[in-house]
Amino acid sequence: MRYPKDLQEGGCIGFLAPSFGCAGEPYRSAFENALKKWKSMGYRCRLGPNCFAQEGVGISNLPRLCGDEVMEAFADPESSCLISCGGGELMCEILDYVDFDRLRRLPPKWFMGYSDNTNLTYLLTTLCDTASVYGPCAAAFGMEPWHRSLEDAFRLLGGRERTVRGYGLWEREPGKDAEHPLEPYHVTEKRRTKVYLEGRLWEDPEADQVSCKVRGRLLGGCMDCLVNLLGTGYDRTAEFARQYKQDGILWFLEACDLNVYGIRRAMWQMEHAGWFSHVKGFLFGRALNGAPIDNLDACQAVLETAGRHGVPVLMDLDIGHLPPMMPLVTGSLATVTLRGNEVRVEMEYC
Repeated sequence: MRYPKDLQEGGCIGFLAPSFGCAGEPYRSAFENALKKWKSMGYRCRLGPNCFAQEGVGISNLPRLCGDEVMEAFADPESSCLISCGGGELMCEILDYVDFDRLRRLPPKWFMGYSDNTNLTYLLTTLCDTASVYGPCAAAFGMEPWHRSLEDAFRLLGGRERTVRGYGLWEREPGKDAEHPLEPYHVTEKRRTKVYLEGRLWEDPEADQVSCKVRGRLLGGCMDCLVNLLGTGYDRTAEFARQYKQDGILWFLEACDLNVYGIRRAMWQMEHAGWFSHVKGFLFGRALNGAPIDNLDACQAVLETAGRHGVPVLMDLDIGHLPPMMPLVTGSLATVTLRGNEVRVEMEYC
């Protein structure tokens, strides 16, 4: 696994928009404030041509131009790391214009983003053996003040942090909108971790004093994007899992548009594609559209498949679309410890 160099103090941060750009509010004002904050901290900022573009469908610009921006950003000797402007809908369409063979030959560079950016965070790891960060996009850093999760993400890029922990409270209803673009996360809900161990579901591991530890190589992202990649020419997941079978795969997964039936179908599909053949454990974030349908809830949606593998399954973690989110280094060798309701992820670069 290739690990990029750390972002040094006073270094150059590159920004690109392989999915949506920061053209409309509240994203434009938030991104502009983030740039101002980074510059005040002594960092240089280098913007790609699509950061404020709104020319594409579901992405910032035409797929070819977005692909060109990706290649230019990774080849640019000035920037030390890259942060995506935002998520979106159709980043998959740029992949035919991204030269992954060339990316594999270029010096590795941190790329951070989530949601639609799974198309790059995941493929950098599985196709290029290069670690990436599944973490917040650039506009989130415009909030005042930063949430601890953003501090964790920025410290991770700078090599000052390799261990992250759950954040206690999460946001159900955001306060950020076009009139309030710099609002911090509106965290009101207590995180309540669920864990499935040895055939039993623990819905209140804190009260029951449940603990477990699991170790494996982190791989995953947004399930909406992953099942779209599955079975295509970009799918080398089974080969990647075999390559690292001695470590085993620690899957982290979360969903955006998928409802509970879509999540259950996605889990079935990934299992039958051989993706879980060397799994050591599962880490599931809160599903954005995970409300129960009929007699199926988000927990059972994943356990029908994950529960058959005889490994720890941790659910409702701080991963993904319902912030805050723990930044995770895709491709790193991680040890995840659960003690009651508290989760810690220690990442090793090896």
